[in-house]
Amino acid sequence: MQIMDAQRENEIVPLFRLGFRVFFLGGALFSCTAMALWLLVLRGAPLLPGVSNPVWWHAHEMIFGFGMAIIAGFVLTAMQNWTGIPGIRGWPLALISGLWLLPRLLMPLRGELNTLVMLLDLLWLPLVAGFLAQPVIQVRQWRNLFFAPLLLVMTLLNALSYYAAFTHNWLLAERTFTTAALAIAALIAVMGGRVIPFFTARGTGTDKPEPVRALEKLALGSIWLTTLGWLILPRTTLFNILLALGLAVAALAHLVRLSRWHNKLTKGIPLLWVLHLGYLFIPAGLLAMAAALLNWGITVSLASHWLTAGAMGTVILGMIARVSLGHSGRPLELKKPMVTAFILVIMAGLIRTLLPMLAPGLTSLVYDLSALAWVAAFGLFCRIYWPILTQPRADGRPG
Repeated sequence: MQIMDAQRENEIVPLFRLGFRVFFLGGALFSCTAMALWLLVLRGAPLLPGVSNPVWWHAHEMIFGFGMAIIAGFVLTAMQNWTGIPGIRGWPLALISGLWLLPRLLMPLRGELNTLVMLLDLLWLPLVAGFLAQPVIQVRQWRNLFFAPLLLVMTLLNALSYYAAFTHNWLLAERTFTTAALAIAALIAVMGGRVIPFFTARGTGTDKPEPVRALEKLALGSIWLTTLGWLILPRTTLFNILLALGLAVAALAHLVRLSRWHNKLTKGIPLLWVLHLGYLFIPAGLLAMAAALLNWGITVSLASHWLTAGAMGTVILGMIARVSLGHSGRPLELKKPMVTAFILVIMAGLIRTLLPMLAPGLTSLVYDLSALAWVAAFGLFCRIYWPILTQPRADGRPG
């Protein structure tokens, strides 16, 4: 079915014809820039003149700048498929993406405490939530309404991170960023459970495994519950033990969940194995977070990178590589450099998480190598997918 007639479609700049285009490309370009800036700032370069806390800036921008941009692009695109109602495009999409971009550009110069920066950054996600909710309510598809309030929750976490910066409360900032990282991991688990088994079945010519309802409830319920617990529970010995136990249960449940998705059949299919390996970072990260709570030789910061540099980075790169091909009317055939990009992003996650534990004296080298691998991985995506995302669909259809 043609969702939009060709004449109206041709009046729209291709970059703004559907959410995945501008947010996938913009998010990937921004992640390269932000990571390169972070690497240079660690080397002493004065490239963030307005920022009072560069560590806060790095954590905030990779979560709320990069991660949420990709999520917005994905759900804005998927909602059209789920509801059958044309997705946001044209000037409304340009407006939202502009509101996302402005704080990214202004913050290094004006700082994280600038009122305009904060207001702009707290505005764009609620607008995305509104555009998501409208078609869902229209067709009464209540199952998918979940994403709109979740984006509002992420906005509240974003606001809390600014409050922590304003009050110079780093402990609150770390708790907020870690909660946001757990929430993104939980969202990846939700979306991954929908698409990874489906993609795997189609790519391997096998039947899609039927979800085990009890396992799904345990896996998703436990990760959302521990995400909330991380934010609100006091840091006492008893609560730390209880929260660590919950994280361990969640990790085991997600490991079992992943094992049912025909992992062995993905060998030789990069668009599949990158998603499976990326998802594997989630149970690993949950276990690392549990260990951090119990002071078992790992910090919260290092543990959270299993979920950010590992799960978020790998699953996002794999997902945007596939979705960009499918929604641009192109066959699901990867160019060889993208396989290299997948390996690089996995290496970036492993270097950032494993090497500091095995060789603490190499921390500075770890930052350099992981950041360079990340920039190379997403840089390859930008180079290969720029023409795909900025030109009309190959099959002439809208989108």
